[in-house]
Amino acid sequence: MDLIQTLVFFFFLCHLVYGHSQMDRAQELMSRYPLIDGHNDLALQLRILHNNRLSQIDLHNITNVATDISRLQAGYVQTQMFAVYVLCAAQQKDAVRLTLEQIDVVRRMCTESQEFYLATSAQDLTSSAMRHKIACLISIEGGHSIDSSLPALRMFYQLGVRSMAITHTCNTPWAESSSKIYNVFKRPKDGLTYFGKAVVEEMNRLGMIVDLSHSSWNTALAVLNHSKAPVIFSHSSSYAICNHSRNVPDWLLHRLKDNRGLIMVNLHSNFISCRNEANMSCVADHFDHIKKTIGADSIGIGGDFEGASRFPQGLEDVSKYPVLIQALLERNWTENELADVLRLNFLRMFKEVERVRDHLIMDRPSEMQITMEEVQNPCRLVLRRPRLHDQKPFSRAEQRSQHLFILTLFPLLFQLFSIVEL
Repeated sequence: MDLIQTLVFFFFLCHLVYGHSQMDRAQELMSRYPLIDGHNDLALQLRILHNNRLSQIDLHNITNVATDISRLQAGYVQTQMFAVYVLCAAQQKDAVRLTLEQIDVVRRMCTESQEFYLATSAQDLTSSAMRHKIACLISIEGGHSIDSSLPALRMFYQLGVRSMAITHTCNTPWAESSSKIYNVFKRPKDGLTYFGKAVVEEMNRLGMIVDLSHSSWNTALAVLNHSKAPVIFSHSSSYAICNHSRNVPDWLLHRLKDNRGLIMVNLHSNFISCRNEANMSCVADHFDHIKKTIGADSIGIGGDFEGASRFPQGLEDVSKYPVLIQALLERNWTENELADVLRLNFLRMFKEVERVRDHLIMDRPSEMQITMEEVQNPCRLVLRRPRLHDQKPFSRAEQRSQHLFILTLFPLLFQLFSIVEL
């Protein structure tokens, strides 16, 4: 072996040893600060692939998806925010029913499996970690799920929902989406309506996390200006690195920083590289830019597994999260910064949302109702006393006969009263 070959072999060996040592560091760090992942659409896939029949599924090993218990454990995911999503096509139809069914499947999954724990508070996340459980948080993905009803929002909270995205890919009657897919509820002013502000206020009062992923920038800004509690982008990335409308521009990141909120970086290739393909370097660029812009204490991770089709090479499923942390260690992120990103930032944000809730405990539930003109929903029932099923409306001829009868009756009654007086 000549000198050049020896040097090449030596450098290759050093790189191999260095890589292993960084992976060891990543895994050791994640064992102490296991990940809180802000977004996963497994519930959607359970409906699409299995029609929500959990009895036919081994949750430890689910084929055709990127998420199951075994891979969550391998990826050091200790808390998973499971999205409850129904298609925007259900708006003004059966969105509430479909949302209830998706909440049901998440609740069943997280209460029937001993590895899971259904969490409803920041304390639950900590206590479940001590018990080596994977905590489940339920998040509604899209304000169309509440059908413009604050009572529906409150009932979802009672069922365990602790976060809601203001919009998905469709506008609601009270807020705008970042997407132009659906041509519904277009208004000249892109932001929050009066009722939309009431939704944010009620979420603050309940202690429900406001999620701005999928919202238009002006709607996001309006929420940031109105919310008393920190908010999140549960699965969005940096617009400066990839100029996709689902990502967050720097000026909005600064407002998020003022709000003490959180951007949880999305790993979908199209949001990372603006192409179908991406690599780990592209992902790390988003983390680096956001850290440079607003600091590591405003960052989390929201993988978007099961909700997106393409992921960067090396991040194909939820078991690969240590590879991401290794990449950030190799870019000189400190262990304290990564502990924040993995877990501590989300816990801090959630506790502040709960503190705002506790401060508003004397406030009564909002009785704000949206107007029929705003919802524009022909399927929405206007509450009136119902007609008897066999009662037919009067015809015009019958109405004329009634009028003639009344006109004839008045003189007769007058003559009768005159006779009585005599």
